[in-house]
Amino acid sequence: MAKQRNTKLEALLTEFGYTHQQLSDEINRTAEAMYSSTAQCTDRHVRRWIAGDVQWPWSRYLLPLQEVFGRSPEAMGFVPRRSSRIPGPPKRSAVGKERPPVRRREFIAVSLAATLGIDAIPAAGRLGASDAERIHAIVPALYRHDHALGGGALHAVAEEALQRVHVALNHCTYGARVERQLYAATGDLAASAGWFAYDAGRQKSATGLYNEALQAGMLAQDGMLQARVWSNLAMQARLLGRDAEALRVGRAAVETRQARTDPWLMALLHCRQAVGYARTGDRVHAERSLARAEGAYDRGKGDPPAWLTFFTPAELTGLAGAAHQALGQHKRAHELTSAALGMLDPHFERNRAYYTVQSAQSLLDCGEVEHAATEAGHAAAMGQRVQSDRVQEKLNGLRKRMRSHADVPAVADFLEQTRRPGA
Repeated sequence: MAKQRNTKLEALLTEFGYTHQQLSDEINRTAEAMYSSTAQCTDRHVRRWIAGDVQWPWSRYLLPLQEVFGRSPEAMGFVPRRSSRIPGPPKRSAVGKERPPVRRREFIAVSLAATLGIDAIPAAGRLGASDAERIHAIVPALYRHDHALGGGALHAVAEEALQRVHVALNHCTYGARVERQLYAATGDLAASAGWFAYDAGRQKSATGLYNEALQAGMLAQDGMLQARVWSNLAMQARLLGRDAEALRVGRAAVETRQARTDPWLMALLHCRQAVGYARTGDRVHAERSLARAEGAYDRGKGDPPAWLTFFTPAELTGLAGAAHQALGQHKRAHELTSAALGMLDPHFERNRAYYTVQSAQSLLDCGEVEHAATEAGHAAAMGQRVQSDRVQEKLNGLRKRMRSHADVPAVADFLEQTRRPGA
């Protein structure tokens, strides 16, 4: 077989923020946790895998690679030979140490902090349009990792970048035109940092960042940014159980001029309003909002901004499933959620975990307890690979509900597999 570059593995390194050396270090660390001995992997091994010189690594590398990326060997671009087989997990001795969870957050933080370009932002002197563009470029770089890793891996990095921007804003000079650009870029970063904090379960921090983003949006006269923050504040209110407030805030976002002129934003806002109406039992308004969301989405043209790249047809369908679930229409909710999972790009690992929990919830409500337990197990495995407090809280809620079915073997297995040490 002719040598072929492993573009899938190369893309995973970019997605997860690894250099060749960092990935080899992570493989060795993971192997030591699994086998109590290092795999002796080097950056040369990684380069050879990407170049296609080695199409199926040895088992001592393959298992740690599966653990690091949460992918099958084929999904990482490796090609099995006839004699190749996927190795099973290592057997642990009764006295062996518990395997610590593999943590990517530290590696992502280090690599991103070095590549975001914030070191190039002046701390003194005069700022120009290129500096505002440099700050704007931070957000797409962060969101490229958010979909796969979750906000827990990124909120600290985003807040560190925001602090560096604050220094520039307060100690540099700039003209009126650049000032508006800087505030728009800073607000974009603050709103993104707020989202990451929200996803990480740091609600107090998220609220402060959202308020900063709103202020920056007003100073920049950026209505789109303000509508975006109102939408996120509505989501936060809903998470905290303040459904009526969430609807009021969401309505304010829907009525902005920017929402009325941007179909992508309008579709998202109507989807979120639909879930809010459903949670308050208002079926008529929920269904009306879903219809408006679909109509607005069909009018969308071009590419959405970085913060909206998650809003795909899969997300539209998944949110519709959430609305039907809240309305008690569990069969329809499961149909929509399953369809969303079928459409979801593999890159959106956090959303896949989130909607897999939603699928398990709808199955449980339909009385399909064993199927729900199986789905919940898949969600729990995915949840370990993302840093998202929202996913974990949703999974914890499902776990509590399943305790009443502990006499079902599949549920008992799920509860045991997800039992916390010492619980």
